[in-house]
Amino acid sequence: MIGIVYYNMGNLASVKNAFNKLNVKAEVVTDADKLKNYDKLFLPGVGAFGDAMEHLREYNLDEAIKEYIKSGKYVFGVCLGMQLLFEKSYEFGEHKGLGIIEGEVVRFDKAKIGEHKIPQMGWNKVFNKKSKIFEGLDNPYLYFVHSYHTVCDEKYVIGKTIYGYEFVSAVNKDNVFGLQPHPEKSHNEGLKILENFVKL
Repeated sequence: MIGIVYYNMGNLASVKNAFNKLNVKAEVVTDADKLKNYDKLFLPGVGAFGDAMEHLREYNLDEAIKEYIKSGKYVFGVCLGMQLLFEKSYEFGEHKGLGIIEGEVVRFDKAKIGEHKIPQMGWNKVFNKKSKIFEGLDNPYLYFVHSYHTVCDEKYVIGKTIYGYEFVSAVNKDNVFGLQPHPEKSHNEGLKILENFVKL
């Protein structure tokens, strides 16, 4: 059973539909005390980093997620959900994240991005390293919507994307995975990533 963490931010309908297509049981969970009952956690997110962290703290989900990760079970953060895994973000000020992965979240650099528009919105390629989450995939095209991206040590990087310049689009630290694009909106290749997560 997959627990989809809800904290007032994120498109839950498309996430649930994606798991339904895979015939995988998935439930939306808001109760911090119930997180431990799920085999794996999916952390979605759309919106601003600071608001998201505020909601997580309000529901005591921030500490519950950290405890869940310590238990050794798998967690998958997507889009804003991936960014929340990091130490801090500079979106509309400076905000502290969950601190699961060392690194920070920064806005696309206008000086380096050239004629590309911010946010990046649409399909782009993830140049992936060998990883269980990318099993059976080779540099998949996935759907992105974001103005900020993560910066971290190369040891955590399992995927990169080019949008004016190269940035980190997929990460892994132990039992925690993060993906900047939306697998639930990325058709067959996105469904394959979710299937790989379920099989972990």
